[in-house]
Amino acid sequence: MAGYLVLGFGFGIISEKSGYGILWALAMSVFIYAGSMQYVTVSLLTSGASLIASALTTLMVNARHLFYGITMIEPYKNMGAAKPYLIFGLTDETYSLVCTGEARDGIDFKRYSLLVTVFDHIYWIVGTLLGALVGSLISFNTAGVDFAMTALFITVFVEQWKSTKNHIPAIVGVLSSVICLLIFGADRFLIPTMILISLVLSLGRRFVERGERGGAAK
Repeated sequence: MAGYLVLGFGFGIISEKSGYGILWALAMSVFIYAGSMQYVTVSLLTSGASLIASALTTLMVNARHLFYGITMIEPYKNMGAAKPYLIFGLTDETYSLVCTGEARDGIDFKRYSLLVTVFDHIYWIVGTLLGALVGSLISFNTAGVDFAMTALFITVFVEQWKSTKNHIPAIVGVLSSVICLLIFGADRFLIPTMILISLVLSLGRRFVERGERGGAAK
């Protein structure tokens, strides 16, 4: 809640200051609900980017969700009528909470996943509304507000690191990101990074699973 209220607040401010009112900001948070891509969307709209450029940018920014979706095929297999919304609402932070495929505190996994998804969506919408309202009432320099998204990604990474004893996947992710960043550059490294991470973890699955068993034993 704390993360999404802050991030939604930042988006609401940027949207309002870019000339898009509260209704536009709310519509994007309700129907797009794409976190970092919503920040980018404002830039695309204000710069007059073409549909092709917007589509390619969206693919680059949100390509990671392809890999999220692959890992949730089995956990979400029997979700019934809730499945389409669960797929729509599978954001970074929601994924970090439901990716284990198990519910917390003995709650049914289907109910747990749906509640996490719904509440995260609500937090984002509420944050957007508050940010747009503040942006319309108070004048201030918004430079650096969009760094809130980067800060949350770092927080999610740290929480995942602290919550598991097996750090092999995290280390693979960091090293793959650095390697692809150096090879492909900041504008093109995301998709190669995700492909490299998938290949390394798939080929080294047994090694990773041994690390998980070893961590659990400790």
